[in-house]
Amino acid sequence: MVDVVTNNETDNRYELRVDGRLAGQLAYRLIGDVIALVHTEVDEAYAGQGLGAQLAKFALDDAQARGRKVSPLCPFVAKYIDKHPEYRVTVR
Repeated sequence: MVDVVTNNETDNRYELRVDGRLAGQLAYRLIGDVIALVHTEVDEAYAGQGLGAQLAKFALDDAQARGRKVSPLCPFVAKYIDKHPEYRVTVR
């Protein structure tokens, strides 16, 4: 099983693929230098495997690398940030 996360800028979402199959996504909106992380969704077939956390981490790391502030509108991402305080510095 190979997990790959990419930023699909055309569709404004981070995508996680397992063995080539779309297993999860995190939708976002760009507003200036702020990325609003809107909704995380993982296919039921992959539930409980930590894929949502992988998406959140990738998105937050990407935002930091690009110098963007984060608006965690998605409750899952907000909880992830609560559990990983190193990402609080990027929250708007």
